[in-house]
Amino acid sequence: MKINTFLVLAILFAATTITAQPFLFGADLSYVNEMEDCGVVYKENGAPADPYQLFADHNCGIVRLRLWHTPAWYDALNSGHRYSDLADVRKGILRAKAAGMQVLLDFHLSDNWADPQKQRVPAAWEGVVNNLPLLKDSLYNYISQTLLSLHADGLLPDMVQIGNETNKGILLSPQQDTGPWVLDWNRNSQLFKRAIEAVRAVETQTAQSIKVALHVAGPADTGWLMQGFWSNGVTDFDVIGLSYYWAWHKPTDIADAANIVAQLKQTYPGKEVMIFETGYIWTTQSNDAAGNIIGETHPNYSPATPENQRKWLVDMTQAVINKGATGVMYWEPAWVSSTCWTQWGQGSHQEHATFFDFQNNLLPTGGMGWMEHNYTGLNAVTELGSPFRFTAAPDSSHRSLRLSFEGFAQGKFLKINLLSNVGRVVASQNVATAESASMALPGLPVGIYYVAVFYENKMVGARKVWLNQR
Repeated sequence: MKINTFLVLAILFAATTITAQPFLFGADLSYVNEMEDCGVVYKENGAPADPYQLFADHNCGIVRLRLWHTPAWYDALNSGHRYSDLADVRKGILRAKAAGMQVLLDFHLSDNWADPQKQRVPAAWEGVVNNLPLLKDSLYNYISQTLLSLHADGLLPDMVQIGNETNKGILLSPQQDTGPWVLDWNRNSQLFKRAIEAVRAVETQTAQSIKVALHVAGPADTGWLMQGFWSNGVTDFDVIGLSYYWAWHKPTDIADAANIVAQLKQTYPGKEVMIFETGYIWTTQSNDAAGNIIGETHPNYSPATPENQRKWLVDMTQAVINKGATGVMYWEPAWVSSTCWTQWGQGSHQEHATFFDFQNNLLPTGGMGWMEHNYTGLNAVTELGSPFRFTAAPDSSHRSLRLSFEGFAQGKFLKINLLSNVGRVVASQNVATAESASMALPGLPVGIYYVAVFYENKMVGARKVWLNQR
C-alpha cells in the first residue's frame, strides 16, 4: 500500500504522578508479536489498535517480556519463526518504550518454559552443566552480552529477573530436571550470585540503573524459599516477585497473599515486593481447540465474567497495596486465539483469561480497567508535567527528519537514533538542544521506524514514524 502522508510524531512525555506509594501496573505481552504475525488484530470499540499503546493508554506502566536462550522448537511450528528469543524481545522492548512504558526482562535461563516443575538448562550449556565454574561463566557472559547488546540500541530494560518461578533452582541438567525434586542451595546460590554480578557489571559499564528481581511461584512457598536465598548469600537484589493465581495456589486467598507480602516487607526491609504474575478468567468458554490452562474461579468471584475478572484483580491489588507491595503484573492478557499452533495445540491456552473478547475487541468491563481503578493509598491527585517535549516528522522527500525541542537545557547535546521496527539502529546523529534541528536519513525501505531521543545518556522518549522515501 502506498503511503502518501506522514505521521507527525509528537511525544509528550508521560506525566509523573506523586503518590503515597509508588506502584506499577503491568502486563506480560510476550505473545503480542507472535499473535500479530498470526493475523490477530487487536481492537478497542471495534477499531484496530496498537496493543502496546492500548495498554499504555489504560495506565499500564511496565511490560514484562520473557527471553528464552535458543527456542529452536519454534522451527517446527507455523512459519518456523522464533519468538521470545533476543530478536523478538528487542522488538518488544522497543514497542514498550515507544509507548512510554518500563520493561521487565524475564530471563527464563532455558530454551523452553521454566516454572516450578521445569528448569532445564539451555542445550548450549548441557556440556558444562556439571562443571559449576564453567556454567557460572556461561551464565555471566550470556546475561552481560544480552544486556550490552540491548544497551547498544538504547533498549536496556529497567528491571531483570534471574530465572522464572525458580522454586526448584535454575539451570538443571535433563536428568536433574526430570528426577526427584532436590534443591541444591550451594549450587543454586552460586549461580544466582554470578548472574546478579553480571547485571551489576552492566550497570557500572553503562551508567544505567537496573533493578534485579528474584521470582518464585506461590505466596505460601515464598517464606522458606526467600530464607534459602538469604541464608546462602543471595542478598544483592531489589525486588521479590511472586506468582499468585487462585486456580493454582488455593487455598491461599487474597488476604493470605497480602499478609505474606507484609511478612516479606518486614523480613527483608528495603526490598520491594511485587506480584509478577496473576490471572483470572472472564469466561469458561473456549475460542479454539487448544486446551485452556485455568479452569477455576474463587467462590466469591463467580461465575466467570468480565466484571468478576476485574473485581478479583481490583480486590487483590488493593489488598497487596495495603501491605506495601509496589506492583502487580498480569500474565498474558493478550494471548488471544489465532490460527497458529503451540507445542500442544492450535490456538491459545489462555484466551478465556485475556482482556479481549473472542473477536479480539477489548472487553469494556473486563480486566483492563483494573489498572485504572481509584485505589486507596495511591494518591494520584498532584501531577507534575515533564519539562521535556519534542516533535519529529519527515520532510516531503522523506530524506530527512525535522525535529523540534522544548524544555531541554541549552548547551547540551541530544542523541537521536532512528531504529527499525525490530529494534536495530539504522541512523544516528547528535544534535544541539536548540529549538529545531534536522537529521539526514539514509536510503531506507518504506515502513515503520522509531525515533528515539537520548538526553544525558538515557532514552527519554520514542514513537513510531512512517517513512516513505521516493
